[in-house]
Amino acid sequence: MKHLKLAGLTFIALSPLSSGLAYATELIYEPVNPNFGGNPLNGTYLLNNAQAQDRHKDPDREDLVYEQPSALDRFTDSLETRLLNQLLTDVGNGNSGELITDDFIVQIVDNDGVLTVLITDRSTGDKSEIIVSGLNPTN
Repeated sequence: MKHLKLAGLTFIALSPLSSGLAYATELIYEPVNPNFGGNPLNGTYLLNNAQAQDRHKDPDREDLVYEQPSALDRFTDSLETRLLNQLLTDVGNGNSGELITDDFIVQIVDNDGVLTVLITDRSTGDKSEIIVSGLNPTN
């Protein structure tokens, strides 16, 4: 009877272990990263997580920051544009003219249907000349 009790206790103690082995399967490694054979749909998720954790600042990125121009700068740009448009309108009427700003000098001359636009950069001294022929100011 001692042997029977000992065998029963051994059977009860080992039965959870034996049943676990019956349901165990082989472990298979599946990579998450698409670079190492994982699902390609994980790429965006992994990249977004990496960028969210990135605390380093790009030193070149500061140059790309847009600064809102002041009201005075916007007014100056608007006025320069208006004056340049007026100058071109006057040339269409047969007149010549010149516009001088802080950045450039624009000289427009109409010689018998040949329009010459001379643009001078005041900071570097570089000059650009645009010649348009075939214009008829009387039409």
